[in-house]
Amino acid sequence: MLKGTRNIVGMALALGMMLYAVPRLDFGGSWTLASVFGAGWIAFALLVIAAHLHELLGVEEETKRELLKIKRMKKWRLEQSLQGRRSLLQIKK
Repeated sequence: MLKGTRNIVGMALALGMMLYAVPRLDFGGSWTLASVFGAGWIAFALLVIAAHLHELLGVEEETKRELLKIKRMKKWRLEQSLQGRRSLLQIKK
């Protein structure tokens, strides 16, 4: 399954659970165990939905690309450094 499809399905399932469960949750005036559970459950469901949206919108794609560039540059510098040492060793012999 494609990455985007997986996120869409996950977000749709989380939204469906919210639509099904929110009307059935008990939110009385006081902080009972049922109301605390309902608030925690809704917060967790919203967190799941936000994570799927974050991935779908590609918020970190630019950051990932920049990190990849930095890693490539570090690898290139290391290779250049090792090649320079090899040439120095050959000259000293």
